[in-house]
Amino acid sequence: MPQTVVLVVDDDPVILNLLTVNFDLEGFGVLTASNGVEALALARAGGVDVIVSDVMMPEMSGLELVHQVQADPRLAAIPIVLLSAKAQAADVRLGLEAGAADYVTKPFEPFELVERVRASLAP
Repeated sequence: MPQTVVLVVDDDPVILNLLTVNFDLEGFGVLTASNGVEALALARAGGVDVIVSDVMMPEMSGLELVHQVQADPRLAAIPIVLLSAKAQAADVRLGLEAGAADYVTKPFEPFELVERVRASLAP
């Protein structure tokens, strides 16, 4: 079975590293980007199965990344799990209404995040 590739997007290098290590330990292939612009370019290059993205980032927010991915017919099937310190119900609703498959708030439990990413990939 081919390895599932997760694209992890966060402007905080500590969080980016933590997520990379966790997904790698769980058997995922991992690509990383520090903002939505980089993430969109990597997604368009192909081979991305799921995206885990911070919401608040420079250049392109996670919400805008969701909109851009949803608007591209070649990418629209890629599930996106948003990860954010913005934990108000309105923030979560905004992310889900934008088209995110799930919304996880920081601080997060790494194993739970991995399980929610797996769930977003389920048919």
